Amino acid sequence: QVQLVESGGGLVQAGGSLIRSCAAFGSIFSPNVMNWYRQGRGKQRELVAAITSSGTTTYAESVKGRFTISRDNAKDTVYLQMNSLKPEDTAVYYCNLRSPYGSTWGQGTQVTVSS
Repeated sequence: QVQLVESGGGLVQAGGSLIRSCAAFGSIFSPNVMNWYRQGRGKQRELVAAITSSGTTTYAESVKGRFTISRDNAKDTVYLQMNSLKPEDTAVYYCNLRSPYGSTWGQGTQVTVSS
């Protein structure tokens, strides 16, 4: 069983930066993909960024050039560096780990960007 523990997030002014981290504990199988999703109020949950266990990354168009996803496989931790934040980035951000054996979600953390 895998558990994801998220940290980071909070309140920031537009143009500012935040970093989120997500540590995985338990039986983690490779290959896998670690993802960051977000869900704004009244919106569907959307994929923000993803990184495979070999380091291949994918980004939503809305965050390209501003957000960077990275991972430390030795620590089973994924990071999301968020720069040039905009009010429309306000959402609950969730970490997700997907492997051939299943999918696990973190608890989610609110990120609020004030204008």
